[in-house]
Amino acid sequence: MGMKGRLTLGAVVGVVVIGVVSANANTSGGSGNSGSGSGSGAKGSSASAEHRTATEKNPGPTEAAAKKKTAFDGDGDFRVGTDIKPGTYRTSGNTDGMCYWERAKNASGDTDSLLANDNVSGAGYVTVKATDKIFKSSGCKDWEAVDAKAQGSPATQMAGDGGMFKVGVDITPGTYRSTGNTDDLCYWERAKDAEHGLDSILANDNVTGTAVVTISTKDAYFKTTGCKDWTKTA
Repeated sequence: MGMKGRLTLGAVVGVVVIGVVSANANTSGGSGNSGSGSGSGAKGSSASAEHRTATEKNPGPTEAAAKKKTAFDGDGDFRVGTDIKPGTYRTSGNTDGMCYWERAKNASGDTDSLLANDNVSGAGYVTVKATDKIFKSSGCKDWEAVDAKAQGSPATQMAGDGGMFKVGVDITPGTYRSTGNTDDLCYWERAKDAEHGLDSILANDNVTGTAVVTISTKDAYFKTTGCKDWTKTA
């Protein structure tokens, strides 16, 4: 089975069931006036992304520390516990849904070896467990280790096609609104972790027109694909 372009486990199109992952994998933070992309790039920038941009403009100790965060390449098959450590990782800056990752219980390549997978545009988070055997990544930007105690200046706006945002770090909890969505291409998901299992999903929906969702302080992540930009209203 090839990696690029594979649908996520339990994928559905046009029907939302709690505990089912959306098949819509186009999550880039592009222009809001084209298709289901987002508005201006500044709107969709998470706190962590803004921090990286700042370090690029002002190289120094902070930039050196950021470079050391790279845990492993965006292409390859990695043995958990040997090549990479269990933990939560983040990839960002991906476009066109060409980034594909997979957690597997063995290296057979069989469908039943899959534990979880996803196609990513924009940013993506994934938790690799100690019981996983293989982590596959294809067409992704480098993966960085995520500090469980990471803090930032959470944003109140996010790109509707920006991928995954860590609640309390990338975005502020609250009620968000996205308007002008068409053809049920807007998919959002509130998640309790980054394992991407069916029980990771707290709530999800495919939306046409206006979407409104309240992100709780207890939520760990918010995923958005194919939507117009989100703005915090309360």
